[in-house]
This record gives sequence, structure tokens and C-alpha cells, in this order.
Amino acid sequence: MLNVLIIGNGQCGNRILDAINKQAMNRGSSAKEASGGLAKYISKHKYHSNVQTVAINTAINDLKEMRYTKAKDRIHIKNLHGVGANRTLGKEVFEQQKGTILRNIEERGNFDVAFVITSASGGTGSSFTPPLIDELKKVHDFPIYAVVVLPFREEGTLYLQNAAFMLKELRDGPCDGVILADNQYLKSIGGNVQDAYDGINAMIARRLIFLLDSLDSEMMMVTDLGDFKTVMKGGAGLATIGYFRPESEMPIRNVIQNALSPRGLLFSTDVYKEAGRAMIILKGDKKYLGMDDVSAEVEKLTGAVGHVFKGLIVENGSLPEALCVLTLNSAEELESLYEGAVTAIGIEKDKKDRVKKKKELESTFMTIDGMDPEY
Repeated sequence: MLNVLIIGNGQCGNRILDAINKQAMNRGSSAKEASGGLAKYISKHKYHSNVQTVAINTAINDLKEMRYTKAKDRIHIKNLHGVGANRTLGKEVFEQQKGTILRNIEERGNFDVAFVITSASGGTGSSFTPPLIDELKKVHDFPIYAVVVLPFREEGTLYLQNAAFMLKELRDGPCDGVILADNQYLKSIGGNVQDAYDGINAMIARRLIFLLDSLDSEMMMVTDLGDFKTVMKGGAGLATIGYFRPESEMPIRNVIQNALSPRGLLFSTDVYKEAGRAMIILKGDKKYLGMDDVSAEVEKLTGAVGHVFKGLIVENGSLPEALCVLTLNSAEELESLYEGAVTAIGIEKDKKDRVKKKKELESTFMTIDGMDPEY
């Protein structure tokens, strides 16, 4: 059994972590049983692995909003109400409080793998995640992957520049790989804003639980943590995840194609042009897992990316599902984000320059303080 650590940093990370725990609670339970306000105390998370979850935040209200994550698994960095999207302040706070955070994690035992979930654009999550991974890697040799949610491109200049600097710090540090999700996908989910956020949180949660289950299960054709680590070492240190499950019977070839399409991926990419390595894990009734069809799609992807690990999980009576982990050699969408970040940094600098000039003008007016007009 794998020992897995999942950390949710900041508001976005907390909410995705709560969605993961919600899905783990719902296994074998009715929606009513799992949805009550006391669910986090009286229900049990039903993970296939030994999973420890930790939520970290400087804003107590964000932690209070969590419904499915146990109170003992929440760390509030006290005397603060968030860091206001200021990564410089966030780093200072982390340095002051890292002892408390690291002790809480150490008390949970040893792990085989860890995932740190966060937004790239906010304050607490984007500032805490790179140094937290740095500190953990100083004393542990298990792989640590960051699951990073990118902002809407129109969310504002501060968020764009935060995302750019945070991703650079992760790439430059000891993080073993960055799994990208993108809030641009919210636009396709529809509904009101809250429903949209809940939708993408559930999408990420479903993929991560499927991945963990797959790495810790008996398969017809095995993929394991070692294969996942090999996949994540490919490409440019960036990855994303695709997933698809039809609502009715569908050939496995179409299921795989949907998982690799924009509707299945968490990040916008052409997998046949930008991916470097891949892992495909298929689950369902044996009648759906025809090897000829599976091999045809795997060979097609292998021809483009070079190497594809594949695993099959037989689950009697279940519709087919496909999960794809893809590392990226390049990412056109990320290049576009960085271009926007450069523009955002310029805009913020111009604002500061204008404020500086305004202050200089104010000092000019102050030269007549204490004087009276002479007529």
C-alpha cells in the first residue's frame, strides 16, 4: 500500500483538497450521508492507499469553509487574514512559520509520494508552495509534485505576474514535476461562478483519485509509481492530466480519444505535438478493454511522444474510463501566459512610477508650508 501525502495550500488548494476528501467519503455512501455538516467528523475517507491530507492557509475563513477535511488536518497560520496576493509577504510569513508546518507534516509518518495543490496566482498558496517543497526535499527523498491551477488571463496584473514567478521558482527548485490545470476551462463549464469553481475542483479531484487508485491497484497490465515517476521526468518538467468516462456504452478507442481531447484535459495542449511521455490507464468491464483497439490508440500516441506506459484495470459491470498523464516538451499556452505576465509587470511598474511622480508633486506643494500669502 502506498503512503501518500496531499497538501492543499491557500484557498484554491484547500477547496480542491476538500473536493478530493468529499469524493473519497462518498465511496459507498449515499449523498445524504456524506453531505452533512458533521461529515468531516463522523465519516471515513475511503482511499485505496494510506492517504494523509493537510490544508494550510493564512485565512481562517477559508479553512472554516472546508466541509470534508477533518479539523486536525487544517493548519491556520495565525494572526493573519490572508496575504493579499502579495508573494513577498507570503514568503516572509512562511519563513517565520515553517517550523509549525513542517512539524505537523513530520508527525504523519513516512511517505512514498506527495502532491502539493495550489493556485499559481494568489498569495498564500503561490508563495508557500515553492519554499515548502524546498524544505521537504532537504530531508526526504520521496518525489513531490505540484498541482498548479493557472488563473484566468483577464483576472488582473497581480495574478498574472504571481503565476509567472511562482512557476519559475518551482521549475528552478527541487520539485519533481508540475501538473498544470487551467481556470480557462471554467468558461466551458457554465453556470454561475461558484458552480464553475466547484466544477473544476471536482474535475481535478476525480483525476487525482483515479491516479492514486491506479498506482496502488492490481491490474491486468500494470503501471505503478515507478512508471509514473519515469513519465514525470520526461519533457520540460511540466505535465497535465486527461480523463474521460462516457455516460453510456462507448468503444474504448473513443474513450481514449476523448481523454486526450480538449474536453478531457486540464490544460490546453495538442498532445501529439507538445507531449514528451505519457501514461494511459484504462478501467472498466473486460468487454470494453479490447486489446486491438487499445493498442491502436497507444501506438498512435507512442508514434508522437516516444514512450507510453499503459495499464488496464478490470472492474466488472463498469463503463470504460481512461486517465492519461502527459509530460510536455513545450507549452504554447504557457508561453502566452508569460507574455501576459511581462505586460502585467510593465503595467504595475508604470503605476508605481506615476505614484512616485505624484509624491514629487506633493513635495512641491509642501514648499510653502508655514508661509502666508503676501499682498
